[in-house]
Amino acid sequence: MGKHYILHYNSNALYRKGAKIILNPNSTKPIYVQIAEWVESEILSGHFQANQKVYSQYQLAEMYTINPATAAKGLNLLVEEKILFKKRGLGMFVTDQAKEIIVNKRKNQTLKVLVHELVQEANRLQISKNELIEMIIEVNNEEVGL
Repeated sequence: MGKHYILHYNSNALYRKGAKIILNPNSTKPIYVQIAEWVESEILSGHFQANQKVYSQYQLAEMYTINPATAAKGLNLLVEEKILFKKRGLGMFVTDQAKEIIVNKRKNQTLKVLVHELVQEANRLQISKNELIEMIIEVNNEEVGL
């Protein structure tokens, strides 16, 4: 299936069909964190490349019907983490190291927490290490279509 694009009526930015996330107002994660994580995912998937301009706080606010200050907070979080950088008067852009920073952050924070929880649950259920590894391999093969 080819890539589909929708030209947003109010900007020159191309919005991929289906790229828009659904924000969860009931989540324990603040909206600005959800915005930041979505931009990170777009970088990881290659939809935003190094030195490419990302959506402005106003574009994000319009896309998600949120306050521009909330969108700005999510973008500024990524600036603090050196994933985005500001060009005065031009907007925010992806840093050269963005993908590496995101991978390291998610690997060392998110993934380790998930693995820790998985191992704890396996221990509670008295699942052996080998059985757990087999389950992981099976799920991985399903995901990659083997």
